[in-house]
Amino acid sequence: MKEFDYLVVGAGLWGCVFAHEATKRGKKCLVIDRRNHIGGNTYCENMEGINVHKYGAHIFHTNDKDIWDYVNSFVEFNRYTNSPVANFNGELYNLPFNMNTFYQLWKVRTPDEAKAKIAEQVKEAGIKEPTNLEEQAISLVGVDMYEKLIKAYTEKQWGRKATELPAFIIKRLPVRFTFDNNYFNDRYQGIPIGGYNKLTEGLLEGVELRLEVDFFAHREELGALADTIVYTGKIDEYFDFRFGALEYRSLRFDDEILDTENYQGNAVVNYTDAETPFTRIIEHKHFEFGTQPKTVITREYPQEFSPGAEPYYPINDDKNDQLFRQYKALAEQEQHVIFGGRLAEYRYYDMHQVIGSALKKVKVHFGNQ
Repeated sequence: MKEFDYLVVGAGLWGCVFAHEATKRGKKCLVIDRRNHIGGNTYCENMEGINVHKYGAHIFHTNDKDIWDYVNSFVEFNRYTNSPVANFNGELYNLPFNMNTFYQLWKVRTPDEAKAKIAEQVKEAGIKEPTNLEEQAISLVGVDMYEKLIKAYTEKQWGRKATELPAFIIKRLPVRFTFDNNYFNDRYQGIPIGGYNKLTEGLLEGVELRLEVDFFAHREELGALADTIVYTGKIDEYFDFRFGALEYRSLRFDDEILDTENYQGNAVVNYTDAETPFTRIIEHKHFEFGTQPKTVITREYPQEFSPGAEPYYPINDDKNDQLFRQYKALAEQEQHVIFGGRLAEYRYYDMHQVIGSALKKVKVHFGNQ
């Protein structure tokens, strides 16, 4: 008899949901994480009474009522609405692209005027079949918006010229002909009152947890503790990079405490010019409508991924997707190992998608239990 039914490697959202659901079904789980905290990239650190999103802005949004009810069963969510602002060399524009943006850019006042302006610029560009991100963006919103609000921001984000990036990255660019600054179309949106730690703490209540434990440093002895391993880390690392390393983009965050009540008046301001080295400034108190006397801001710098850095965004081009398929084939042959989550599935997930994926895996694995 093993000591545990499941060893869950990684205390991010996917691992937390699986561990919670398994525990609910009477199974004994051990959750480990190499970091000194739970919650993965949703982790919040309390600074000056403000819940600081330590790994970038996390805004929960979904159209799935079951998932919304699920997360609210652990912590109540507030009514935060994501309405970012773009700063281009000191000029401010509302995002996503909507009638406010078009008025700020062209002084057009009606949807027909905005559509005509975009159509005129798209026609002048003469792009029939977009072959890269630049052409795709111009064919959707014209040259002005591309040059001011997309080009430099995207090139900073990915560390590559827009002409070298695939068109699919920007195919679903939100463009609205209403005066609506709500970035997401989803019916449900908000931030946990008191921060995301309340959600992950609720999920792991009653589950044994060991932090600052590196699975790969103690792989044999940890694997011997449980009947089944639930692995949420990098899939290429699990297989000792047998076919080579999958590529990611990483991020660096610089936090600053300011002796002012309100620095920028908004939770998220994107810097879309080429001269500013960071992509955005996050002012965390606005996620929870804070009234603290001080504020905390974070500048977000995209960077190349290197060993030891955090893997944030998978680079899902043809080369990497082909490499992932090789690792996925190996994973499917593994007995007593369940792979799941952003890193194990090598795909970008929003939080509701992570939870949905974990719940789906639970359903398949446990059936009607």
